[in-house]
Amino acid sequence: MTSHELAQVNIARLKFPLDSPELKYFVDNLDPVNAAAEASDGFVWRLKEEAADTNSTDGTDGTVGDATGIRIFDDEWLIVNMSVWQGVDALKDFMYRGTHRELLTRRHEWFERVAEAMTALWWVPAGHRPTVAEAEEHLTRLRTEGPTAEAFTLSRLFPAPGA
Repeated sequence: MTSHELAQVNIARLKFPLDSPELKYFVDNLDPVNAAAEASDGFVWRLKEEAADTNSTDGTDGTVGDATGIRIFDDEWLIVNMSVWQGVDALKDFMYRGTHRELLTRRHEWFERVAEAMTALWWVPAGHRPTVAEAEEHLTRLRTEGPTAEAFTLSRLFPAPGA
């Protein structure tokens, strides 16, 4: 077992409300993509929204299947995805395959183009589950300082502590 795992956060600014016809294809594919992530080699954890009532859960752990109702940077037009992986290769293998790859290539249909960093990676101690507040801190650090060992990107990676 490794002492650190890779946390990732990515946020996106919606062009349309989540319940709009323009976002239907994206929203309809959230559950299949999340299921594919969870079935991927090297997947550890992903952020899920707490269920409002027990009848709306996925039946496993008191959460619903996605995080579209979770706010980040106190902005109702931003959606957040956060997960933890065994390492960079596992994350890349998931990102660039299957339905996730298709959604990634079509992201400009649904999300605004934003100049600032919308994705950050960082190493966490094995077993740690990052919070949205931590994600905000890492995105802000990346935006202000550029890639560092505390917040980096796939194009500018840093090794896990002690690696």
